[in-house]
Amino acid sequence: MLTTTLPGQISPDALDIPADCRQPRLDERRYLVGGELREWNGPTREVVSPLYVDGEPYVIGSCPALTEAESLEAVAAVERAWDNGRGVWPTMRVEDRIAHVEDFAQRMTAVRDQVVRLMVWEICKPLEDCRAEFDRTVAYLRATVDALKDLDRASSRFVIESGIYAQIRRAPLGPVLCMGPFNYPLNETFTTLIPALIMGNPVIVKTPRIGKLLYAPLLEAFAQAFPPGVVNILFGDRRVAIPALSSGRISVLAFIGSSRAADALRRNHPLPHRLRCVLGLDAKNAAIVLPCADMGLTVAEAVTGALTFNGQRCTALKIFYVHASRMEEFLSRCGEAI
Repeated sequence: MLTTTLPGQISPDALDIPADCRQPRLDERRYLVGGELREWNGPTREVVSPLYVDGEPYVIGSCPALTEAESLEAVAAVERAWDNGRGVWPTMRVEDRIAHVEDFAQRMTAVRDQVVRLMVWEICKPLEDCRAEFDRTVAYLRATVDALKDLDRASSRFVIESGIYAQIRRAPLGPVLCMGPFNYPLNETFTTLIPALIMGNPVIVKTPRIGKLLYAPLLEAFAQAFPPGVVNILFGDRRVAIPALSSGRISVLAFIGSSRAADALRRNHPLPHRLRCVLGLDAKNAAIVLPCADMGLTVAEAVTGALTFNGQRCTALKIFYVHASRMEEFLSRCGEAI
């Protein structure tokens, strides 16, 4: 059955939710710092789904509302793991780092269903899209491993330039702060986290503001797969990230979001010109419709590209340049398709 709440608002009854989508309440009280899953006894933040059930907002669970103190503990942990580039992780052989990442991939795959369900409820993305995001993230992880193997083979060779023989090796940069967006809270965060890790950098992950509870099933996988302090997971808002940057001990900021937010974060670092930034900002993807366009195909691609996941995608089509001779037809057929 469907329950009507406010005018124009419809929600499912709890008993009608498919079994593979049901998500019992999850109250996560742990966070990961220095290789330890620490219990949090302070205030928590309730996680409420955009989806209503039985006519009421559906509470998925809660997670720690961490403070500046925990942020600085994570900074101390990555600094110990880094140890000015002499730590166990940055000096570890490439094949050994790869083994740790592959171990994590296996542990991550074991909790796929739980991560996917939490993603569905927390960010309101369709089940199949969430499964695709998870699987694409695991595939990306394995592709990154393959890329590093190729890079390591290439760097083992000598090059000759102007009579000088040299061997070029890539080195880690230092502690990294990773911050991903809500629309792809797993995939986009991991596209910065995994390359940073596999190259020997210890990492702090500040979970997305929306899409944070899905990291709860991954805490044990991170703790068991990596040496202490190499991966640290902090729940909380931007106030958790700012103390880490203000400490001046973060070498790289990997952030996906708006340019305004990136500028605000960057200013908190006492040496902003020393801080390396890996940023994905303000995508405004354009579609160009030429006079020769197959309008049936064009409209199908336009609607899919603009409205999949309600347009909440970095690659969503946001601007359309349509040739004047086809504009009326395009508008009319797009309206019908929508």
